[in-house]
Amino acid sequence: MMFVTALAPAIRKAPEGFLSPADTAAVHAGRRSLLAGAFGAALAGLTKPAQAQAQTEDDPNIVVLPAHSKGLGQGVATNAYGVPSQFEKNIIRRESPGLTQVPQAGVSFCPLQSLFGIITPSGLHFERHHQGWWDIDPSKHRLMLNGSDERMLKRPMVFTVDDLMRLPSITRTHFIECGANSGMEWGNVAVPTVQYTHGMLSCSEFTGVPLRMLLEMCGADFKRGKFVLAEGADGSSMTRTIPVSLIQNDEVLVVYGQNGEMLRPENGYPLRLLVPGVQGVSSVKYLRRIELGDMPYGTKDEVIGYADLMKDGQHRQYTSIQEVKSVITSPSGGQKILLQGQHNITGLAWSGRGKIKRVDVSIDGGRNWRQARVQTPVMSKCLTRFQLPFNWTGESALLMSRAVDETGHIQPTYAENRAVRGSRGIYHNNSIQTWLVTPSGEVKNVQL
Repeated sequence: MMFVTALAPAIRKAPEGFLSPADTAAVHAGRRSLLAGAFGAALAGLTKPAQAQAQTEDDPNIVVLPAHSKGLGQGVATNAYGVPSQFEKNIIRRESPGLTQVPQAGVSFCPLQSLFGIITPSGLHFERHHQGWWDIDPSKHRLMLNGSDERMLKRPMVFTVDDLMRLPSITRTHFIECGANSGMEWGNVAVPTVQYTHGMLSCSEFTGVPLRMLLEMCGADFKRGKFVLAEGADGSSMTRTIPVSLIQNDEVLVVYGQNGEMLRPENGYPLRLLVPGVQGVSSVKYLRRIELGDMPYGTKDEVIGYADLMKDGQHRQYTSIQEVKSVITSPSGGQKILLQGQHNITGLAWSGRGKIKRVDVSIDGGRNWRQARVQTPVMSKCLTRFQLPFNWTGESALLMSRAVDETGHIQPTYAENRAVRGSRGIYHNNSIQTWLVTPSGEVKNVQL
């Protein structure tokens, strides 16, 4: 008897850590010369399937019944809160060595290369903390609303979490991206995997109440009050200025729910602000106070950090919108293509200005582009999944994606971004990402 396996595993998952220094040096040394290679073979035959493997002997995994097919499994109460399979234990958030001096002011990166669709599981949502995370007793937490003077807000109010949960709620799906996502790449540093290049990005279904509704309950004067100050209850007292213009359309929410359950402590439990399309620091966690005022507040988190260092040495403030951006998540850095033949390029696109309109993919470093298939649903200020078939023949390839949003903004190259902003910045890097596929199938990060 002979059996045929349809498609053997074709891409090895990314390793747990960084590439070796030698590998990284080789990526830098060779990235320019790769553009001169021949890509005609890789462009041809995009629908050819991977070669099926015939087995001449019986596969014991098919013909021998395993223990789980002959006995009783574990009871329903074994895991009171569900956990992933033991075989998926390497799909976790990871810190970046040396990025911050203490873990309380650290970052954990989301494993984008291992996710499907657009929703990030709550336990894999990226973390960014300025003073560590807390598990706050919701019965003792309070949200206070006031004005910078009595003309701004007629009735200052204090809400408990229960008060907020009794109000009519809204559920929306949006991405949250740290303003420093891809920041290490600004300085021509090629970190190895998509988890480190783009992993300060996640997307969830959020439930809460519109901030505008709460302000109206307090008698807000939106003719006088043009900005709000959002303040967190963590040790850093994170504070951010948010224009009232973003609040008027009910997009800004005071959130208590994420992916159908209460927020996780590391994501701001019991309350956080959600400001869709704006850098993640504005979606203040452990939200304790909202103040309505008539001018930007210029707090420490808006003056010392989260400002763009421009090419001429000046700092640009309040550039908080996360511009149109995309990245191929598979094949991506740290992975290895094991078989020649048919593969599926897939990735994510997003824009803080609205919906994704189109995603183009190149396999020859931007010389030629093909329009990718955009997977539904396509929602405003939300991750969008794209796919394109790819027939790998063992030749070198340079994989790139370029997103266009509904406002007409097009994702720029590194050269276009650096021509305006230089190479010394940290924040708001939305440049096109390039992955090199070597003849051995290894996938590495390069910059073009």
